[in-house]
Amino acid sequence: MQHLGFTRTSVKPDHALLTPDSFIRAPLPGFVNATCIVHISPAMGAAFTQYTVEASADSSFGAAFEHCSRFVFVLEGEMTLTVGKKKYVLKSLHYAFVPANTKHSITSQKSAKACVFEKPYFELPDTPLPELIVADSRKVKSAPINNDPALQCRMLIPEHPSCDFMVNTMTFDPGASLHLVETHVMEHGLLMLQGGGIYKLNEHWYPVQKNDVIYMAPYCPQWFGALGTGKSEYLLYKDWSRHPLE
Repeated sequence: MQHLGFTRTSVKPDHALLTPDSFIRAPLPGFVNATCIVHISPAMGAAFTQYTVEASADSSFGAAFEHCSRFVFVLEGEMTLTVGKKKYVLKSLHYAFVPANTKHSITSQKSAKACVFEKPYFELPDTPLPELIVADSRKVKSAPINNDPALQCRMLIPEHPSCDFMVNTMTFDPGASLHLVETHVMEHGLLMLQGGGIYKLNEHWYPVQKNDVIYMAPYCPQWFGALGTGKSEYLLYKDWSRHPLE
């Protein structure tokens, strides 16, 4: 249906809010019976890529680009990760962190959906390479942010020097909010998993809800407050543990 040009999508020099009404699906090389929605990429100025995979029955896709790490978070359905001779079943809200240069494939026998982050890996000297992680996000222990039990964080990738990015889930009780307007060198990719609220990005205030995607460039002022009667939650990527001059 034509809405006479109305959309909540907004793209600015230091941030973007991308809403489902404006998503465009397209095939990517190596994806069989699956389409992708590329939300964030170097074309936007980001140093990473975030996209959604919408898989049909008997779908598959291969490994990430050479020297790129991959994080896959299953949103709907079920996918199977194959690494060597091992197979891992990823159900809804399960995830996998696949280190760079790890040969693998991901398949689905039925329709499924996943959020994917990919980033060129920056190796540190005298530091072991990261290991494969496969887990259920709901079984990862949460911790309060700033001693506020209404705001819980689950760190899905360990805080270790071998990893050059992190992915967390942030869960807010109704009315909870970040305790300050953050401004920092890390950039973010964000997917709203449930609920909604108000996101402040630089001098703009945006209503956000489930399935919205947000890009935050380095040093973009940012703040979120949850609204509604249920919990709000988002999946959050950020680059991490590397010196800016590197």
